[in-house]
Amino acid sequence: MVLFERAPAKINLSLNVLGKRDDGFHEVEMIMTAIDLMDRIALYPLAENRIEVSADNQYVPNDERNLAYKAALAFKDKYHINKGVRIEIEKNIPVSAGLGGGSSDAAAVLRGLDRMWSVNASPQELAALGESIGSDVPFCVYSTTALATGHGEKIRELPPPPSCYVILAKPNIGVSTRGVFQKVSIKELSHPNTNEIIKAIEANDFIKLCKNIGNALENITFCLHPNVKRIKEKMVQAGANGVVMSGSGPTIVGLVEHYSKAKRIYNGLRGFCEEVYIVRLLDHR
Repeated sequence: MVLFERAPAKINLSLNVLGKRDDGFHEVEMIMTAIDLMDRIALYPLAENRIEVSADNQYVPNDERNLAYKAALAFKDKYHINKGVRIEIEKNIPVSAGLGGGSSDAAAVLRGLDRMWSVNASPQELAALGESIGSDVPFCVYSTTALATGHGEKIRELPPPPSCYVILAKPNIGVSTRGVFQKVSIKELSHPNTNEIIKAIEANDFIKLCKNIGNALENITFCLHPNVKRIKEKMVQAGANGVVMSGSGPTIVGLVEHYSKAKRIYNGLRGFCEEVYIVRLLDHR
């Protein structure tokens, strides 16, 4: 028997950094939502008590460094499972892009193993288990729309955002999240207004949402990688209603209401940036 799970990418509608904690993590406020760009996870039960993982992307490790492997190991330890699993990952989400691909793969493994081995854990339990694997894993367990606080592990679900098209533009570079956070100086950051973004989502107000989205890490990543800043400027000039960097980058996200405008911006960016996508929001609750 094979069991399949979808692993959707996430985008940040906001990312605010509030301070550094005693445990070395930064205190953050992030509003994230899932999009319909996704990896596909296949889980095969093994008779032997071991974990195997393979991904069809040369930049993704096929060993215990993979977050999907770590998720399977954490799940087996937590619920005392003495069975094995083979995890096959079909990668569609760009790697090291600020889109949570590895975290979403890990979350999909947690959900899938819960079904495969009939544990019947709650989403809250799986999110708590995911906290030890990566800061974005708890959100990715839900893959809806949520406010994430703490270092990303505290999840408060929000209503779906206003319906729109999403343009993603990722330059051919990877960004180290740790490297970006090492350069954080709280006083020098530009802080988005999280409460106004939540109000816009609750009111289903697309224009207000676009006016308020923001990412406190943008200027750090822009200094390290000026091409990311140029892509944001191009997307703004092309007429996207709201433009923001996702995570620590390098992917720039543009929100537009109509497909015709999304396609026009997509075509304009294609000659400037190698990976460009038009996607939709996934949260249709």
